[in-house]
Amino acid sequence: MTIQDSGFMMEDGVSCLPCTPEEQKKIVIDLRNESERNLKEGNLYFVISSGWFRKWERYVGIDADANLIGNQSSNSRHMNVASSLVAEMPGAIDNSDIVQNGSDCNCKENAIQLRRNLMEGQDYVLVPQRVWEKLHEWYKGGPALPRKMILQGVYHRTFDVEVYPLRLKLIDSRDESQSVIWLSRKASLSELFQRVCALRGIEQNKARIWDYFNKRKHTQLSASNRSLEESNLQMDQDILLEEVDGHHSSRFGLDSTGNELALVSMEPSRSSFTIAGGPTLSNGHSSGFKSNQYPGSSLSSGLKDTDDGFDAYNTVRKGEKRGLAGLQNLGNTCFMNSALQCLVHTPPLVEYFLKDYSDEINTENPLGMHGELALAFGELLRKLWSSGQTAIAPRVFKGKLARFAPQFSGYNQHDSQELLAFLLDGLHEDLNRVKEKPYIELKDADGRPDEVVAAESWKNHKARNDSVIVDVCQGQYKSTLVCPVCNKISITFDPFMYLSLPLPSTITRTMTVTVFYGDGSGLPMPYTVSVLKNGFCKDLLLALRTACCLKTDENLLLAEVYENKIYRYLEMPLEPLASIKDDEHIVAFRIQKKGMEKTKLVIFHRWQEKKELFGTPLITYLGEDQPSGADIETAVSKVLSPFKRMHSSAKAHIGKGSDFLSDGLDELCSSSDAQSIENAEFEGALSTDLSLRLLLTDDRVMNFKAFKKDTLFEPGKILSVVMDWTDKEQGLYDASYLKDIPEVHKAGFAAKKTRQEAISLSSCLDAFLVEEPLGPDDMWYCPRCKEHRQAVKKLDLWMLPEIIVFHLKRFTYGRYLKNKIDTFVNFPIHNLDLSKYVKNKDGQSYVYELYAISNHYGGLGGGHYTAYAKVLL
Repeated sequence: MTIQDSGFMMEDGVSCLPCTPEEQKKIVIDLRNESERNLKEGNLYFVISSGWFRKWERYVGIDADANLIGNQSSNSRHMNVASSLVAEMPGAIDNSDIVQNGSDCNCKENAIQLRRNLMEGQDYVLVPQRVWEKLHEWYKGGPALPRKMILQGVYHRTFDVEVYPLRLKLIDSRDESQSVIWLSRKASLSELFQRVCALRGIEQNKARIWDYFNKRKHTQLSASNRSLEESNLQMDQDILLEEVDGHHSSRFGLDSTGNELALVSMEPSRSSFTIAGGPTLSNGHSSGFKSNQYPGSSLSSGLKDTDDGFDAYNTVRKGEKRGLAGLQNLGNTCFMNSALQCLVHTPPLVEYFLKDYSDEINTENPLGMHGELALAFGELLRKLWSSGQTAIAPRVFKGKLARFAPQFSGYNQHDSQELLAFLLDGLHEDLNRVKEKPYIELKDADGRPDEVVAAESWKNHKARNDSVIVDVCQGQYKSTLVCPVCNKISITFDPFMYLSLPLPSTITRTMTVTVFYGDGSGLPMPYTVSVLKNGFCKDLLLALRTACCLKTDENLLLAEVYENKIYRYLEMPLEPLASIKDDEHIVAFRIQKKGMEKTKLVIFHRWQEKKELFGTPLITYLGEDQPSGADIETAVSKVLSPFKRMHSSAKAHIGKGSDFLSDGLDELCSSSDAQSIENAEFEGALSTDLSLRLLLTDDRVMNFKAFKKDTLFEPGKILSVVMDWTDKEQGLYDASYLKDIPEVHKAGFAAKKTRQEAISLSSCLDAFLVEEPLGPDDMWYCPRCKEHRQAVKKLDLWMLPEIIVFHLKRFTYGRYLKNKIDTFVNFPIHNLDLSKYVKNKDGQSYVYELYAISNHYGGLGGGHYTAYAKVLL
């Protein structure tokens, strides 16, 4: 593919772009923000290769992750504005890596198509039309890949950019030729007729178009405002064009002898079950539920389809095993099929949906889908259990799913567990026997016995939630929260529908951390420790405590150093170690526990002559209630004391105790009094009486201000100072200890990859039930402290359901970082006894048999879902 020359580079390589990188950055961000404020259906967005777009972001100094998702990743945080001065210009826009080399489309505007199964963020980004126009004005190139914004959902409306429009294969019965048509799935059937007739040169009143899925005539389509999605047309499926004026005929309308066949729309087959599963009586009347009971519902039209594979000839024969039917993949719907097969082989649900459940359809529940999801699922289950071994294409069900859960619309791959969770919750709300939910005020445990509180909580839950899903799929766990400040204990009993279990890892990584003394009592020392690869900062801190023999009255403060500044503090115990990369520099400061509530002092180092930062910042705490400038000077002297040189040239400056630096530098500073501080350098500079070259600064070390010994500072705040070093200071103190701190892990010869050992399901359950502090985004409001606290949480199983769903948390997601844990998990097929995990000692036995598994093979980008299910009926 030829990419148009950008035309912005002169022969000498100098850019002639009209805007600087900083101006481009501001223009694009402003246009993006304006687009976000004016979202509407039909807005144009353009697809751009992530490879090119990241080069542009580096060039203009945009932190890609911060711009796109609002936070920074360790891979991108080192991109700052200064880097734009040295980053190369990205060149012409190049989308060649995300488009197909050829095209089978006759539509000029869609002559170039995207490669299939691309992932947003990883393979491409979407930019608003005005952003694309600016980028193309500056850089040229392409090709342009415009896509429209559509409105999705019925009750929960969301905007989405339709990256992959619907691709339909048109078969013309007159000459059996084939063409490809691209249309939005939100396009109307009238638009389809117009496109087909224009393409094939036929008058619209003479055209008849069939839904020709799987090379079978299903429904004759009529020109109307109904969308292609509502008509259950799928990606890559066939549609059939026929001319009806009698002059043209084809083999598509003839029988085997050449006689014309009557072309009529196929009606749903008559089976031994109605929509809701009620038995059909011999006189032709049904005791089942009538779908036209709800006027205005789209249910009746949606369920008239034969569901592509189910008809009178496919019903189960006498003596034939039921429940062996498969589900056809409609284009990346294996995640849906896998979850559905597990559900439709759940014995209590099979029994329920094969009977008459019409009385339990709840059309008034605002949290439900007016019964449509339950009816669509019941219809699909009935056909799967009535079709022998014939595969079913769940087009109608997918259409309902797209309407009520737009996050699963389209043809992208999704997580089967997320779909399963939606289905269980949606089926519950559609089948909730409670028509009017009472208001119930929750009560605290207040020291009452667990049995009483648990029974009360379950009774309250059932008063608002009562369905077959609750009956067979919901259990109850005990949640205990402890406030870390006042030790307030809160106990609640909550329902659950599935258990999401973490996979404990046995793979380790080595990490090197340099430990500094916050009180200046020793030289810094690097420690290399071994921790779990998928562990947390609390694991690293625990390993360091042991390695450096931390005293009981000391704490460690972890921080990352980047460009001679403190980039971030690693203070959250549950910060994943995966956020710390091997090429980073991590330090820890030994701090007295009793002093950590005082004022924190951060000390930066700078070469006075070059005005350049160097070395590792030091951290200490000021013990005074209201620290002064003299206290800062004393603290700096003390924390620098281990770095003094022991040679003769410094002998005159060596004092006693912690005041040696102040005493030694008095002489230096007195001789430099004539060299008055350059007041123009810092804001509001004052003359100083300090013996050290100290200036107040901010955490970015951008602004400076002088202070005196008697200057008082507000307690409890973080104070930052920069110390200017001259040749004399270098002669007195060995700055090499501040520089050259090691990386977390030095890359060397490739080590043999450690294979993850197999783990058991019980170890996953143990990890799920372990006591741990809440995350920073999930703080608990303590009623005693009247503040949000990072409480310690402990879960216990109190009551288990008849059907228990285990979700193994193999996937970790980020904007650009997606990972799958491939650890092998051993679990029993028979007699899984969970009785020991249940805290409610009611004498009941909790022993389970495995009957269904949803499997995922491969990676996140190109994986595939399947299912194993045992037929128990």
